[in-house]
Amino acid sequence: MILELPDSSTQEQQHSRNNSLSTKSQSLTQFVASIKLKSRAVTRALEKKLLRRCDCTGEGRSSRGSGARIYQVWPGNNVFFFHGRLIFGPDPKGLLLTMFSIVISSWVSAIYNIDDDSLPHSLVTRLFSLLLALIVLVNLFLASAFDPGIIPRTDSSNITRTSTENRVVTVNGVELKLNYCRICKIYRPPRSCHCDICGNCVEKFDHHCPWIGQCVALRNYRRFLAFIFSALVFFVYVFAISCWRIHGRMVARQSGFMEMVKDCPETLALLAFSFAAIWFLGSLVGFHLYLIAVNQTAYENFRQSYKSSMNPYDRGILSNVKEALFAPISPSAVDFHTQVSQESV
Repeated sequence: MILELPDSSTQEQQHSRNNSLSTKSQSLTQFVASIKLKSRAVTRALEKKLLRRCDCTGEGRSSRGSGARIYQVWPGNNVFFFHGRLIFGPDPKGLLLTMFSIVISSWVSAIYNIDDDSLPHSLVTRLFSLLLALIVLVNLFLASAFDPGIIPRTDSSNITRTSTENRVVTVNGVELKLNYCRICKIYRPPRSCHCDICGNCVEKFDHHCPWIGQCVALRNYRRFLAFIFSALVFFVYVFAISCWRIHGRMVARQSGFMEMVKDCPETLALLAFSFAAIWFLGSLVGFHLYLIAVNQTAYENFRQSYKSSMNPYDRGILSNVKEALFAPISPSAVDFHTQVSQESV
């Protein structure tokens, strides 16, 4: 038996080919890495330019001196747009996800569900669906883009050691302790709380809602209620339209559920999502209706603030509903658009 040894020239060619492939692979990897670095640099430059255009960055605040406005030097974590006229929370992901879910649900319902012969007056039905979605988005914007009730801060240089002593106020015959916030350097009014996410003390704090990316408190509680109630109506409508379409298809084609999965999966997905949204929003609306009836905030209910004492703010269901839904909304305690003064922050 004779073994044939590979020719040395063939080995050299194979070795040079491997080296060439390795060199090309390394150069390609370096090229892709350079493209990533350049794209990141361009993205960061565009983001900075957009933030400067909207005046929501902190750059150049110290150089503006006495001409600076409150939103430019505000120590909280909020994001400001249009010279402090719009105030958002620090994390927009929940707000963007909420907007995306509403827009996608409306689009799928209008394109797939309503454009069907089984639904009468499809044009009117489509327009009504789009109108409901628009109302939900407007309420979402109003609840998330304005001051929820931020309490002004004091100058830390004026705080002395004795200024943190306990203080008590009487509300409807009940003594309430005023808590001192060491971050904002203020005595918080009753029912107020410091939000660690936004970095502010907020008046009549209810909760920080991740779905709107903003605190829910004194000045935007009514708008938050309008948002969740309109969203509930919207998803009930979408759920009904989806059920109508599936029932019409099953009757017209004499098909079963598995055939509907293949025939209109987008409608079934929308049906499942809207059902989950109805369950969540319905529970949320019911919970806040209870809070309104007993005149509590979600934060007070969670901490059971009035478990061992009387709620001094409970004046009966009718008065509580009137206060929550029909009382005038107080103006913002901080005008973020005005120029900085010594007592501003």
